[in-house]
Amino acid sequence: MNKTTKKAFVINGGAGRVLCAIPGLEHYAKTHDGDIIIISEAWSELYLSSNILRDKVYQLNDRNLFNVIKDREVISPEPYRLNAYFNQKANMIQAFDMLINYDTPPEKIPETKKYELNIGKSDQVFGYNSIEEIRKLYKRDKVVVFQPFGSGIKQNGSFIFDETGRSFEPKDVKRIVMELAKHYAVILFSNINPFPEDSTVPVVVPPNVNLLQWSGIINAADYFLGCDSIGQHFANFLNKPSTVVIGATYPENISYPENKRFKIFDLGKEKRKYSPLRITQDFAVERNNEDLMVLTEDNFRAIIKSIQQVLGTKKTYTPPDNNLPALNVPSITTPSNNLSSILLPGEDSTEIPPEILEVRKLGADLNLEQPVPPWCQQPTKQIGER
Repeated sequence: MNKTTKKAFVINGGAGRVLCAIPGLEHYAKTHDGDIIIISEAWSELYLSSNILRDKVYQLNDRNLFNVIKDREVISPEPYRLNAYFNQKANMIQAFDMLINYDTPPEKIPETKKYELNIGKSDQVFGYNSIEEIRKLYKRDKVVVFQPFGSGIKQNGSFIFDETGRSFEPKDVKRIVMELAKHYAVILFSNINPFPEDSTVPVVVPPNVNLLQWSGIINAADYFLGCDSIGQHFANFLNKPSTVVIGATYPENISYPENKRFKIFDLGKEKRKYSPLRITQDFAVERNNEDLMVLTEDNFRAIIKSIQQVLGTKKTYTPPDNNLPALNVPSITTPSNNLSSILLPGEDSTEIPPEILEVRKLGADLNLEQPVPPWCQQPTKQIGER
């Protein structure tokens, strides 16, 4: 690569794209320019998960940004326009890598670069608190995080739908939740609550949880079930056992077939047509693909079985021992003995298992706004954003 002129990289698009750009950007920082500049058009908080890049990121409205970049070439890598990507020879991480670290995309596709997702202390504790409370409330040992909807999901009145063929159908979401809840506690990773009036559906739909907190929840959970969206990228980087269901997009592009802990169901295989996003817009292709995520009975049974084969079917709840999990950061403050700030209205500290109290105290000492997530208080009441 020509090193005479330094570069600034503009990264845009959805959260999954941003996360997939990070491995290539980290490599560039290590091998080409330790003072790399990244201009983030969206999801800037995701760079906090990178030990190398978190202090190299600017937002478009940062004051005097132009003066920072005016002596650099400004590059906007677009993986959707890379031949190797739209011909299913490279995944998203590889495509970003090829565009960032090479002046001309190489003929040989580079290996998919690894990424060590760094989760902050508060997000780790938030995730652990959340999962332990859900285990206790639903009396289940195992917790499944289920992300049913991709970025194409829309809500119009009482209708929830995805014209892009990347999200589960709402009727299938309910059926999956009801079946999983026979053996596991289920938490829905979604800004849309598909069951706003149905308190009989045994699922938690938490509002106002940001993406970094979701990374902590997925980290603490036992299993991930999802579609073509950010959750599966978190699960891959965290090496979490997962089932990923794909319709209109290609696993070779947007998921991780090489991950032995991933079970991928490709519902669109031999039926989908490639949607040339950011190149052209083909409404006929989109119409062809929009129903590819509708489950057959065989699809449904196979998805459930893939999870049961990993987690088993034990229904009981076993309280954790007194040894809290180690955080992947240096040791933190010893929990205090002040109980007033961590008890919910009407709770008696003598009736709460000591290991749960310890987790709550740990969260309080890290100054979390909600050491006990409020959506854990009433497991049958569904609260969600519209």
